[in-house]
Order: sequence, then C-alpha cells, then structure tokens
Amino acid sequence: MESHLSVWSLVANASFLVQVVMLLLVLASIISWAQVFQRLQVFKKARKAQLAFEEQFWSGMDLGQLYREVSNNPTAHSGLESVFRAGFREFSRLRQQSQDPDAVMDGSQRAMRVALSREQEKLEAHLPFLATVGSTSPYVGLFGTVWGIMNSFRGLAQVQHATLATVAPGISEALIATAMGLFAAIPAVVAYNRFAAKSDAFMKNYETFAEEFSSILHRRVHSSEKGRAA
Repeated sequence: MESHLSVWSLVANASFLVQVVMLLLVLASIISWAQVFQRLQVFKKARKAQLAFEEQFWSGMDLGQLYREVSNNPTAHSGLESVFRAGFREFSRLRQQSQDPDAVMDGSQRAMRVALSREQEKLEAHLPFLATVGSTSPYVGLFGTVWGIMNSFRGLAQVQHATLATVAPGISEALIATAMGLFAAIPAVVAYNRFAAKSDAFMKNYETFAEEFSSILHRRVHSSEKGRAA
C-alpha cells in the first residue's frame, strides 16, 4: 500500500490535466529559483560597487578626473557610478553651451533622474515574475486539486461499495497539485519581498547621493559664476 501511494506513482497515475498543472508548477518553481540566485548575485555586486564608488567619490578626487576614470573603465552594477556619469556629463556639456546656472542645474538633475529610473528598472528586473508566481501558483495548484477530486468522485459513482482504499489514491494525487503550488509560491513570495526591500534601500541610497551630488554641482556652478562676475 505504501509503494502504491508513493508520490511518483500518484503523479504518474494522475489525469492528463492534473499532470499538465503539476508540470507548469514545476517549471515555474525552477525558473523562480534561477531568478532568485541571479538576483542575489546582482544585489551582491551592486552593494560591493556602491561601497567602492562611495569611497572613491568622497576621497577628495577631482570630479573631472573621477569622471574620466569611471568613463574609461565603467563598473558593472554600479548605480551610483551611472548616476554620477549621467549628471556630470550633462553638467559639463551644458556649462560649455549655456551661461545660465539654473539651466545647467536643471539639465544635470534631469539627467540624474533618468539614470535613477534606469537603475530602478535594473534592480526590479524579474521581480514581477516572482510576484506572479507567488500570487497565482496556489490557485493553479488548487485548480489541479479540484479537477482531480472531481475525477475521483466521478469514478466512485461507478463503484457500488466505496471504501477508504478506493478514495485515498484519487484524493492523494489531487492534493499533490496543491502542495506543488505552495512549494512554488512560498519561496517566490519570500524572495519577492526580500528583493523589493533591497531595491527600495538601494534606490534611497542612490537618490540621497543624487541630492548630495546636486549640491556639489550647485556650489561649483555658482562659485564659477561669481568668479566671472568679479
């Protein structure tokens, strides 16, 4: 009886639709785990790059020299570096074209906002899929369970004396679909919440840096304007 009710035998003996549901849930779980490990590597590299760039930026290095270094050798997954490059590139370009400090600052801040949006897209990549798996997998598994139980009771209608031994296999194979749905959903929900919190934390750091960098550029452009006026 134990071997007859093993998981593999129940899956093999399930109806075709229930097997399709189980296959979809297994594929969703595999893809979710692959994306979880990929996101872990991305956030780890982003954190390392953030710390390295902050140390370099606040070391007192000339901004022009720092811009040339990071432009010649850009660091992957460095959101702060991307925001810095976008802001300083636009700042330098507008200073050569315009004498209005406000126009220079508006253009620089606009370029940094665009860079922040792109970095947010990178940080939140694949998170919608994890959210979808986490929210829909239990219902997909429940659908397989309901369908399997319907088939079990349909089969019981053809039996004169229904016993627990005749009911148990059909219900057991149906409940496996629900278990697989929860197995796919729970890690996806946990990973989504974790990565969403990490993404928000990174974006707050990037926005804080953008504000601090804007203040530095503001002092720089207005000090040079006062120098020319004098």
